[in-house]
Amino acid sequence: MSFLDHIRACNAHDLSGFRPFELEGHRLGWVRHALAEQLPGVDPGFVVTADRVTLAPEVRDFEARSSVLAHAAQFLVETEAVSALRGEFYPVTPAWGAEPLMRIDRAVVAQFGTPAYGLHVNGFVRQPDGGLSLWIGRRARDREVAPGKLDNMIAGGQPIGLTLAENLVKEAQEEAGIDAALASRAVPVGAVTYRMETEAGLKQDTLFLYDLELDTDFVPQNTDGEVERFELWPLDRVAESVRTTKDWKFNVNLVVIDFMVRHGWLTPDEPDYLEIVKGLRR
Repeated sequence: MSFLDHIRACNAHDLSGFRPFELEGHRLGWVRHALAEQLPGVDPGFVVTADRVTLAPEVRDFEARSSVLAHAAQFLVETEAVSALRGEFYPVTPAWGAEPLMRIDRAVVAQFGTPAYGLHVNGFVRQPDGGLSLWIGRRARDREVAPGKLDNMIAGGQPIGLTLAENLVKEAQEEAGIDAALASRAVPVGAVTYRMETEAGLKQDTLFLYDLELDTDFVPQNTDGEVERFELWPLDRVAESVRTTKDWKFNVNLVVIDFMVRHGWLTPDEPDYLEIVKGLRR
């Protein structure tokens, strides 16, 4: 393994197996050909041609469009393509910050290849010798995604109806027992993006990144059952683990690599440095 291997894995995809999902001149996502051919039978609001998936002109407003996607989501449960719906909804938008055109259940985002957004918080401690340590979460073994894998201290998808700041406060409390006052000290430091083909479909994700410097006596406490335990690791240990293992949730590798670049641990002396830096933001 290498740092670059993780970035390449998160960007492996072949769009020839998909057709665009479009609306009002905007490309909103990508749907596998087999699913695309089934959609008109699921809801007549879908219009499918050889080169795209769209919605019928009479499906005009937010609720009507969302209803068509909801029927598709239920179909995917009934056909066991997904185990269950999440009841948490993501916006479907032509761009970040644009008015949502419809909503989609989180469980079927990859099947429609719509861009999804989330936030990741690097909880770090500055040691007396000047070195940095990161709080690492071990994901619970009963998680559907990446059970038992290593994770950031705080991470979560960005649902419809919440600002990033509101979602940060919510996720900080649920995942690490951090109150709003402390969460507000998290500093936005950029984003990483990737496009990854999975068994479910296509993940087109943007992760907004935050750094939160914590006191040496702080210990996070999980409250929602997602994390089995937290450990404070020196950055050298974090880097070695990312470089040499597959122990981390797939996209967290990218977040940690970005942290190491920004804090000067990963330098231009790394042979793949330029490709790493470019690869974090496709």
